[in-house]
Amino acid sequence: MLLVLGFPPFSQAWLVPIALALFLWMVRTARHPFLLGTLFGWAFFAGLIWWVGKLGFIAVAPLVGVFGIYPGVYAWLVAKAQSDATFAAAAVGGWAALEAVRVRFPVGGFEWGLTGYPMGEYAITRSAADLIGTSGWGVLLMFWAVGLVLAVKGHWKPLAVAIGTIVAVLIAAALIPDRARGNAVPVAIVQGSTPCPLTHCFNERRATYEMHLALTRTIPATSVDLVVWPEGSTGGFDADPVLNSDVQEAISAEAERTQAAFLVGGDRPVSDTHWINAVVVWDSDGEVALVEYRKRHPVPFGEYIPARPLFDWIPALSQVPRDMIPGVGARVFDFDFGRVGTVISFEAAFARYGRDEAMIGAQLLVVASNEGSYEFTPVSDQFIGMTRMRAAELGLDVVHAAVSGKSTFITDGGVIGETTEFLDETVLTADVRLATGLPTFYTRWGEWVQAVAVVAGAAGLRRHRLSVRR
Repeated sequence: MLLVLGFPPFSQAWLVPIALALFLWMVRTARHPFLLGTLFGWAFFAGLIWWVGKLGFIAVAPLVGVFGIYPGVYAWLVAKAQSDATFAAAAVGGWAALEAVRVRFPVGGFEWGLTGYPMGEYAITRSAADLIGTSGWGVLLMFWAVGLVLAVKGHWKPLAVAIGTIVAVLIAAALIPDRARGNAVPVAIVQGSTPCPLTHCFNERRATYEMHLALTRTIPATSVDLVVWPEGSTGGFDADPVLNSDVQEAISAEAERTQAAFLVGGDRPVSDTHWINAVVVWDSDGEVALVEYRKRHPVPFGEYIPARPLFDWIPALSQVPRDMIPGVGARVFDFDFGRVGTVISFEAAFARYGRDEAMIGAQLLVVASNEGSYEFTPVSDQFIGMTRMRAAELGLDVVHAAVSGKSTFITDGGVIGETTEFLDETVLTADVRLATGLPTFYTRWGEWVQAVAVVAGAAGLRRHRLSVRR
């Protein structure tokens, strides 16, 4: 529960190393470390992502059950370490390996709850994200926790080394110049909400589109350079801007009137069994582009059913009658004012997708999201905390747009601006600056701290095994 308190809505990030240290202390003295670690994992995920239960027990139980086992395996490994040196190697290297694996496996992984995310709460720790990333902070926090555990036993050197390493990283990050930024670009987020919040109603998707269109018509001409409609703000059979010429012409007219580029999120059915989740692009003269960005990482059991024939017997899964077709590759859109990359909802919670956009030249990152299914829960604050770290890691301003909220602008390496509330119907505007300097160290090298920790941990365990044999 202490670890849960480190995340939004509590945001007591200082508790994270303490929580990890207490966990490690229990692991070292546990008679059944796998069971203890699994209970820790289940309690943590149940406390952090209980809001997934808004979709039903069938949604939250497998998620908590599967990913809660990872700390159990980790505890079993750490408990085997007998000496302080092997304990440190197993604890730090094992934690790095655990977080590296669970963001990729199973069904594409799950990045919610990585221990580095709370470090976005403090400007000083957030500033190091462009050097080491969120994953790097997870490694350093576990290193700190190991030092605390060994200090209680009277061994102070590991704690001194851990704190010294963290201080060195913070100093190095402070010495690296901030990524250069260009001129201000005015951007509008249209948060149109839905006609039937907290439920579903007849013709909901068409009405959602009409609410976003009505708000867009309040934007003064030539006042912004980019207008963002969130994920799912159009879609379905009768409101998709690609399939429906009336919808396309209405949005084109607004792009021409405002003289702004448009990014519009929508769901497009392609058959009775499959659909596409995409962001469609208009340029400032009102022409719809022939390119779009398609979401690459669908939500398992939400946007598609993995191994569908095996789960057809579960009645609740009938709510997902079609499987989303994943997009292929990152895509950056070139506008008169600069280059914009997009990610859609769930995939913004994974560092690798935003990094892909930055690697191919994105100067601004747009996150198009929905989140309406989770009602008045911490999901929006937690998600904004994660996209805040995307801004810090990549040195990019972020436009975080959600259909029902919360929407915001994240600038200057992770500073959260004015934020809407859930179910607000509003247009949120702000100036962002496009990155013009060299990519950040993290953009170029990715999870390098995590990789070093895994290799160092494995080498430490190997060295100990060889010394025992001798």
